[in-house]
Amino acid sequence: MNAPAWLQRNVFKLLPTERSASNVVAAPVENAQAAIEIEADANTSRTTVNLVSGNFVAPSQRLRSTRERLAGTLRRNEEALSPRVLRRTLGALQAIVDNQISEVEGGRRAGDLALWYDTATLAQRRDCWLLMSEQFAPDPKKVQAARGQYDDAQNTPDEGAAEIRLRRALVSPRTRLLQRFAVSSGGMQFLVQMRCDLLPHLKTDKRLLALDAELENLFSTWFDIAFLELRRISWDSPASLIEKLIKYEAVHDIRDWNDVKNRLDSDRRCYGFFHPQLLNEPLIFVEVALLHTLPQAILPLLDESTAAEDISKATTAIFYSISNTQPGLRGVSFGDSLIKRVVETLKAEFPSLKTFATLSPIPGLRTWLSKSAGAMLDKLDAKARTALAQSVGIEAIMAPQLLAAFDKPLALDAKSPLVHMLMQCAAHYLTCEMADGKPVDPVARFHLGNGARIERLNWGGDPSAKGVKQSFAMMVNYVYDLQRLDKYRIGFGKGKIAASSAVLALKF
Repeated sequence: MNAPAWLQRNVFKLLPTERSASNVVAAPVENAQAAIEIEADANTSRTTVNLVSGNFVAPSQRLRSTRERLAGTLRRNEEALSPRVLRRTLGALQAIVDNQISEVEGGRRAGDLALWYDTATLAQRRDCWLLMSEQFAPDPKKVQAARGQYDDAQNTPDEGAAEIRLRRALVSPRTRLLQRFAVSSGGMQFLVQMRCDLLPHLKTDKRLLALDAELENLFSTWFDIAFLELRRISWDSPASLIEKLIKYEAVHDIRDWNDVKNRLDSDRRCYGFFHPQLLNEPLIFVEVALLHTLPQAILPLLDESTAAEDISKATTAIFYSISNTQPGLRGVSFGDSLIKRVVETLKAEFPSLKTFATLSPIPGLRTWLSKSAGAMLDKLDAKARTALAQSVGIEAIMAPQLLAAFDKPLALDAKSPLVHMLMQCAAHYLTCEMADGKPVDPVARFHLGNGARIERLNWGGDPSAKGVKQSFAMMVNYVYDLQRLDKYRIGFGKGKIAASSAVLALKF
């Protein structure tokens, strides 16, 4: 039996697994010391005994690379897998990309390792990520040589061939490794979930960035719009699929089955993108209400007692909730394509539809205003500041008093100077507050980047606890003007925000 086959057959017996009765990991230490590791401290001549758990241990010294750990004999406190088991795990990963085996066999081996991963602790998974990230990088010598040849070939007939060699040198063995995971049974879902596990640790461990970038790059190809299927989700869809709507709804929580039935009524539509490797698992879905006017508030749309609209007279399609379902696909954009496809589908089914718009939250408004209230007050003239102070019952208003008055927005009179001030702040926030040339509000960034226009601000649009917490209960309509989408999108790329005259009139 050759070495790769032996590793494939035996490595998983040696990898530690989580005990069902406790959080202690059975570490593969010699002489039956399964849960205790003895480490000699050469500096103090002490011997320390450490229980190895599934949780991270605060590092007492510089984190070692997998190269250093693979060459060692003992693990340190923060390391889940001992050097011996780390070497065997690396052998199992290398066996997956063995050039002498078929794609099918490579996928089978990847599936076996995925089974171990599913039962591994977070710390053990992290060691696996580190191996993938550090031990399957491009060969630096080949990259350097190809880069030199490419530079030398500039403006010569060999330039194209040199570019091809450089591209091939930059392809890492990690790509082949992840591809073989993808061909295993359930492999695509495994990779998406693995990246979901990985993402929260990128800020604290930059060694994982290469693996994350590789996954995002592959997902951008594998989940390209050309490979996705647009499907309508209705009350007649399988119960398991409708349960996914309840689970993944991220904008307006679905309370119960009556609520979801209302959202799938005759005057509603729900569409999702699906991938052939993730059966009955929507990647993103949008909920649509067919109306005859632009709505100002979310509660009438969610009210189960409201009679269904006559869809034969519907002139307005409202996108009131868009939810991504797979955190592991962060950075892979298909929301804009979803809206475009849904618009085309709705226009074909309902030729009377003229307006396509959203009723959207403003999730970052309160957080931003809590830091910027003073700067906004400075934009007012003396008359406006006096009116604000009088509405609060004080002589002079400062940022703390303004924020305290905003804290219970639903108790304010709609004609109050406080409400007008809050509307002004929201208009400024959506049209002027930018980061890297784009709106700081994530929902605004999404819709405006797709060519929409800020149409109207709606006071008291979302009186739920979430709406009050995020945006003082305010909502906004974005309109997708099909004749001006390209114009607005080009302008957005130049830092210009498309907004109606009513919204622009609210700016300071």
